[in-house]
Amino acid sequence: MSLSAITALSPLDGRYAAKLSTLRPIMSEHGYMHRRVQVEVAWFIALSDAGFAEFAPLSPGARSYLHGLVEHFSEADAKAIKDIEKTTNHDVKAVEYWIKSKFDARPELLRAAEFVHFACTSEDINNTSHALQLRAGRDQVLLPALDRIVDKLRAMAHQFAEVPMLSRTHGQTASPTTVGKELANVVVRLQAARAHIAGVALLAKMNGAVGNYNAHLAAWPDFDWEAFSKKVVESPEPQGLGLSFQPYSIQIEPHDYMAELFDATARANTILIDLARDVWGYVSLGYFKQKLKEGEIGSSTMPHKVNPIDFENAEGNLGLANALLRHLAEKLPISRWQRDLTDSTVLRNIGVAMGYAVLAYASLMTGLDKLELNGDALAADLDASWEVLAEPIQTVMRRHGVPGAYEKLKEVTRGQSVTREALHALIQSLEIPQQDKQRLLDMTPGSYIGKAAELARRS
Repeated sequence: MSLSAITALSPLDGRYAAKLSTLRPIMSEHGYMHRRVQVEVAWFIALSDAGFAEFAPLSPGARSYLHGLVEHFSEADAKAIKDIEKTTNHDVKAVEYWIKSKFDARPELLRAAEFVHFACTSEDINNTSHALQLRAGRDQVLLPALDRIVDKLRAMAHQFAEVPMLSRTHGQTASPTTVGKELANVVVRLQAARAHIAGVALLAKMNGAVGNYNAHLAAWPDFDWEAFSKKVVESPEPQGLGLSFQPYSIQIEPHDYMAELFDATARANTILIDLARDVWGYVSLGYFKQKLKEGEIGSSTMPHKVNPIDFENAEGNLGLANALLRHLAEKLPISRWQRDLTDSTVLRNIGVAMGYAVLAYASLMTGLDKLELNGDALAADLDASWEVLAEPIQTVMRRHGVPGAYEKLKEVTRGQSVTREALHALIQSLEIPQQDKQRLLDMTPGSYIGKAAELARRS
């Protein structure tokens, strides 16, 4: 059976392949190989500038050629590396051999070929490559997708800032809010979560087999290898890698920063699960209608249905993303002694975890773009819920020292269908200043929204 969107084992490369086209070049094995080549080239060029008599600085032409290997790395190049791996049975060694194969007919590079992968353990290349992948995936795909959701929600929060809506605490009618304020709550939460994701420093180590520069010092014992490695890791691209230097490690970088990044992403996803479920509920209540799409079918047997499938798909895929992200965060910082191989196979799934998150963000955006506010349903719910004014009435009664205010309102309203007339009769009977009495009489469930509109507009 040939591999295609129909035969793919993962829906990310099957049913949803088109929705993840921006992530695939970064987080796929092709993307991993590309970053490995980038790291090997950066290390090789830096060695030529280290001042060693055995490796003179490379000419501008050689540097340009090497940078071109990175800049123009293609799917055919990735396949060529995979073909070499069939013989080496070692993926990093295959990258090294592929780079050396590109030195043919270039005497300057051929003379220096043994400095490719010099003093490096495979993990020096792999951990830096993963950090480069994560930076690109986070900054170019995941955060922009999250920002689009935040921007959409903020626009909706401002648009509906003054539209009153009945709250439901414990599933029961409660003090009114506004549609915009409830969306603003999510905006503020997501902004904080996004800042945590963006703020995680991406670390990399290049310190040899067990983190002590053993091989490096065997070759040049008087050279400051730690400072050199730090420069390669932290210098801006293309001279370096533009990452943050990790000075202490075993054979592998400890992956604590990865756990921090994955936990932060999972936290944002949890907020979005909360949003998806709430919007699903509001659609069910009729607070929102969904724009119809020509030819789309909601049910195979019930033609009237317009199902909130985008929010359901988002919730499901966010759950998948978080299951993977949390396993990655819990597993990756743990390695037996100076290293075991369990991290290697697990790390190959970071793109899968990110893929489910990005897929969910796309579903959420599609769902949000379909929403249309149903003002009639919102107003009808409010008009049928005069009991929510028991709160302001008893609070004003307390202000003026009316004894047993809470108990009196509880007796009139708890578990009962409360009418406007019944509440007004109660208000008229109160011994409170006329100004406050009139204010309560003028109040409706739709006007009792506190600072909700102001808070929504401020988000």
